[in-house]
Amino acid sequence: MIKQKRLAFKIPFKLEVVKYAKEHGNRAAERCFGPPPTEKMIRERRKQEDQLQKADKSKHTFRGNAAKWPQLDVAMKEWITNHRNNGFTVSTEMIIYEAKHIAVEKGIHDFTGSPSWCYRFMKRCGLAMRTKTRIAQKMPEEYESKILSFHKFVTDARKRNGFEIGQTGNMDEVLLTSDVPSNRTVDLKGAKTIAVKTSGHEKTHYTVVLSCCADGTKLSPMLIFKRKTFPKEVIPREIVVHVHEKGWMDENGMKVWVEKVWSKRPGGLLKKSALLVLDQFRAHISETTNKCFKEAKTHLAVIPGGLTSQLQPLDVSINKPFKVFMREEWNKWMAAGNHDLTPTGRMKRPTITQVCEWVKTSWHLVKEEIVVQSFRKCGISNALDANEDDILDEDSEESDVSDCEQLNFINSDSGTDEFLGFTED
Repeated sequence: MIKQKRLAFKIPFKLEVVKYAKEHGNRAAERCFGPPPTEKMIRERRKQEDQLQKADKSKHTFRGNAAKWPQLDVAMKEWITNHRNNGFTVSTEMIIYEAKHIAVEKGIHDFTGSPSWCYRFMKRCGLAMRTKTRIAQKMPEEYESKILSFHKFVTDARKRNGFEIGQTGNMDEVLLTSDVPSNRTVDLKGAKTIAVKTSGHEKTHYTVVLSCCADGTKLSPMLIFKRKTFPKEVIPREIVVHVHEKGWMDENGMKVWVEKVWSKRPGGLLKKSALLVLDQFRAHISETTNKCFKEAKTHLAVIPGGLTSQLQPLDVSINKPFKVFMREEWNKWMAAGNHDLTPTGRMKRPTITQVCEWVKTSWHLVKEEIVVQSFRKCGISNALDANEDDILDEDSEESDVSDCEQLNFINSDSGTDEFLGFTED
């Protein structure tokens, strides 16, 4: 007996058959379009009409792997819905973290919370990550020759002065606001309005000065708040606080940073000869600042304009994870509720102590290996015999395409462009 080949009809065709059957009857639809489809198949499809209308029109059937832990899917869908109804952003990292917590509560011991589970869960529940496009930094003319000149300057300075790896550093200012919501969140597919709840302090900004060394050492962050008087709140250890009328770095701020951060690095009290990579911000290279660096026996390597995205270690690989961790701390604070209110009913902004704790926690979470690799990627700490120059052109590629796609999916809500930029009042 010849085995009959099974046919699979696309959903638009099934809907067309259902429409005809509703107008002319099931048997008439069978005579017009089949068999197959048979009268029995048409009866079944008419029962599934609502599902067919909502289904992906490119599919043939509703087949797919059923959830291994359906009760977990239900609980997670409810958790996401509640968060979105309250206007909170939901990242894939938050989904995995909460799913692990719920799994423990429900006694699910074999749940690992992998990125692939998150991917499949969102697909099952009709969830998607809403994204926006990025505008890349425009490179200056003849940027390649400028990069080569900078590398040559750094290499010559290292050969001439014999700087230790731990005495080669980089510092940069990161401008943040009291509200650091993501512009992307997990939500239902097709939703036209994506609301994100904030505390209403998007324009209240402050500056975080980050600095690190090529051996992976992370120096104490310095926070510059927009105020005239020094705060009376408790400042956590390993955090330096400075104040400025506009909340940004100036010559006086640089002097404070050199005295309280740079000079306190390992080897700083001994005034070991050091190399510091900086951008062209005027407060970095003023006469007053240069005098402070000379007293600290520090040589400067100033990055050519427009090339910080290529030559500044903090910009290349370090600021992004720091900002991601900062956003996670803010999300936890927002989701916790029970916030203090002003007399007019507005939510008060986070306290200086809270912000300092966020910065301290986020900076600790940045891995030392990332710092070391970023200096090499920028051509600042590579071996002087040139046997590590291939790192400059190295592109990391994964052999497993599906794993790579899942990793990109999980990290897709962590873009640096989603922090609100500096706003001058």
